[in-house]
Amino acid sequence: MRPRLALALALALALACERQPVPAPAAPTPLPIRGADLSMLPALRASGLRLLDRQGRPADPLRVLRDAGATTIRLRLWVDPADGVSAYPAVSALAREVEELGMDVMLCVHYSDTWADPGQQHTPARWQNLELDALADSLYSYTRRVVEGIRPRYVQIGNEINNGMLWPQGHAQNGEALELLLARAAKAVREARTGSQILLHYAGHRGAQDFFERLGAIDHDLIGLSYYPIWHGPSLDSLGMALQGLSRRHGKGVMVVETSYAFSLGWNDWTGNIIGAEAQLLPSFAATPKGQRDFLAAVLQQVRRATQPAGFCYWGGEWVSFAGPQSTEGSSWENQALWDFEGRALMVLDNFAAEP
Repeated sequence: MRPRLALALALALALACERQPVPAPAAPTPLPIRGADLSMLPALRASGLRLLDRQGRPADPLRVLRDAGATTIRLRLWVDPADGVSAYPAVSALAREVEELGMDVMLCVHYSDTWADPGQQHTPARWQNLELDALADSLYSYTRRVVEGIRPRYVQIGNEINNGMLWPQGHAQNGEALELLLARAAKAVREARTGSQILLHYAGHRGAQDFFERLGAIDHDLIGLSYYPIWHGPSLDSLGMALQGLSRRHGKGVMVVETSYAFSLGWNDWTGNIIGAEAQLLPSFAATPKGQRDFLAAVLQQVRRATQPAGFCYWGGEWVSFAGPQSTEGSSWENQALWDFEGRALMVLDNFAAEP
């Protein structure tokens, strides 16, 4: 080929390549579960406090979440609570509202009359002093009954069960007993509603691999972790690596089923807040509305790194200081809610949109 002709062809090819449109980077696949735990909503409504949407208009929290793009509302269920907030009648009624608004229900069954977490897993009063087989039968019957009644899309069997549940019978030190109880709970869910997905929940990421290795034989669909920097460490990369490893090892969807962050270090009642000092924050995220939004976005980036990213639920989003400005028994979570001290929805709701 003559040199001039070759040069002309090369120049034409280069110009043609320059004119080719550069494809835009693909948008992240929407997380199927974009949710919030609104278990305190009945108490908020009973107080008469009205919350606002992002434009400052009065709006019910469920509708605000739905309009922001939320797909799922997580609801806590206690067996025989001292008050009615997390009792079956209130939870089932709220679940119907959620479904009528087109969102899914994630039922978080605590198997306790009160809070259940790694430090406390109290057996309900009605089941105390039962032998293991009788306890397993009671758990099975109860689980089947509540799932048949509420018909949730997702069912969490136990809450933050790092150290087991239904102590002392189901303590993690009694491995065979814990496996029996979880297996009976899972069986009840499957028989009560074929379409429900079962989630196992571990608080934090340290030790999560060993935990799910031990319970790998339990029938479940989703792996859920809690992540609060104050309790589970400052490393988002460690969280992401744990989620990746769990999804790859077990072939299941993974999610951060509890997380939150402060939008302020101030307070709106006289109840001590869980987060109240700079040392409790991550250096990259200030306690501002933007810092709260960016923290959650960073958590979701780690979720998306997993082989099967399922999503997230924000915890305590509605737990504003609805007991009054001088209450000493109000909200310890008020500065981590999804609404500010004026009751207005915060920019963190941007993370619930289908396309981030």
